[in-house]
Amino acid sequence: MSTKRFSKSPDLSAALARDKAAALKLVAVSRETVERLDAFVALLLQWQATTNLIAPSTLAELWTRHIADSLQLLGLAQPNGIWVDLGSGGGFPGLPIALAIPPGDGEVHLVERNGKKAAFLREALRVTKTAGAVHHQEIADFVDSFSPTPDYITARALAPLKVLIDLSAPLILRGAKALFLKGQDVVAELTEATKYWTLRHNLHPSLTSQGSFVVEILGIEQRGSARPKKS
Repeated sequence: MSTKRFSKSPDLSAALARDKAAALKLVAVSRETVERLDAFVALLLQWQATTNLIAPSTLAELWTRHIADSLQLLGLAQPNGIWVDLGSGGGFPGLPIALAIPPGDGEVHLVERNGKKAAFLREALRVTKTAGAVHHQEIADFVDSFSPTPDYITARALAPLKVLIDLSAPLILRGAKALFLKGQDVVAELTEATKYWTLRHNLHPSLTSQGSFVVEILGIEQRGSARPKKS
């Protein structure tokens, strides 16, 4: 990782300040959590100069579009327990969740196959003094080798819903609840997924993006006898 520092322009700094205020109206977090989120944002902006962690066009909306979007999942869960975030990328939704969980109340496992992004995730946990684990491996390999039963599985902007269910099925069948952030194509994705899986699920409108949703999957049953292919 380059040591080059990221210098925010005055316009970006002002936009981020406004966006932070808007985000904190959408999701209630403690002062300590805000301090950890501030440290995370500063680190992300620094790494963004050399590593594409999020789309550059979304930097000014980092707090609402990425952080609050992630934190809304806590409204559908208890913070304590084991969380598994699939394809964490730049940290969403898993890192904001880890930053918001009171110390000792839960553990978050961040799964990321890209080496540079996995390194960023480790550094973010270190800088913010947040407990968590980064797994630099393919999702299918992680699922096959992860022995604890997670309480929650999360994913955002990773893959179509059917693929997400295929990947996480072993964990959901063991009792995990899945919370997948999806966009406006969610109905089509549900239609496709239900060709292969019977789902016990709820659909929750997003708090941060009109037309987007959180798919809450409470249980699944495979249709037919064929095992899902690893994706």
